[in-house]
Amino acid sequence: MNYFDPKVLAGVKNLHLRARFLVDGVMVGKHASQAKGLSAEFEEHRGYVPGDDTRHIDWKAYAKFDRYFVREYRKTTNMRAYLVMDASASMGYASNGVSKFDYGATLSAALAYLMLKQQDAVGMILFAEKMEKMIPPKTAHDHLFAVLKTLEATRPQGETSVASVLKELAASLNGKGLKGKGLIVLLSDLLDPRPDAAEEIAKGLKQLRSRGSEVIVFHLLDGDELRFPFKDPALFEDMERDVKLLADPKVLRSAYLKRLQELIARYRSACLSHRIEYSLFDTSAGLDRALVRYLAWRQKLRRR
Repeated sequence: MNYFDPKVLAGVKNLHLRARFLVDGVMVGKHASQAKGLSAEFEEHRGYVPGDDTRHIDWKAYAKFDRYFVREYRKTTNMRAYLVMDASASMGYASNGVSKFDYGATLSAALAYLMLKQQDAVGMILFAEKMEKMIPPKTAHDHLFAVLKTLEATRPQGETSVASVLKELAASLNGKGLKGKGLIVLLSDLLDPRPDAAEEIAKGLKQLRSRGSEVIVFHLLDGDELRFPFKDPALFEDMERDVKLLADPKVLRSAYLKRLQELIARYRSACLSHRIEYSLFDTSAGLDRALVRYLAWRQKLRRR
């Protein structure tokens, strides 16, 4: 059974099991090399002395120099992370049986599970127009259940204002950032009807970086939003506002897709310029890619 498939995972009602299946699949599957050495980083060789752990002997070095060398590791500094999850009404859209919110909740659960395994402190923020629920970061393993319980009890609703939430979050950090190595993981469709929303969201992300936090953006969009496959005239409804439009999709498609690509390019460019990790995800695609991107980012962070 492919537990990376969002539809398969959606059939597992227990969010904790979903997280475990997803993380364990990445750890032991084809992406296992990405997960190695997360809690320690190779620093240098030194000569072997009796009593050293033989598991750390570098056999390639032995073959080359005919001497035993031990690989020494430096422990990775643990982080304090906030998973910032969009719970506005538009996140409830689901063309394939899995809503953007379900996809993001599963990914958030898996990230929380993985981070706690690495002894990172994990917190959760749910938002729509403002920060609705905030769980402070903790390292205790049973803290995972507080995060999962909050996700399971949440139904996407209300209008969104991503920019306002980012500014609110930055202000709540009091200019000090998260204690230790801080990480903000934003999971959102980044759909905001305000004319200047993209610019304001970019400013909000920059503000978080200026507070000293690392930032990752997981941009979640449904396949319908990415490809606009509609063919027949239809009534399009805004999920967050009382706005409806009766239109022929063939007339709208070209302009819509052009505008969407411009929006995605704007977010990607803003993130790149501020050293923010940005990834776009189709919610019909496997969830393993998101975890692998996080693992790759974590390894890259250690090498800075």
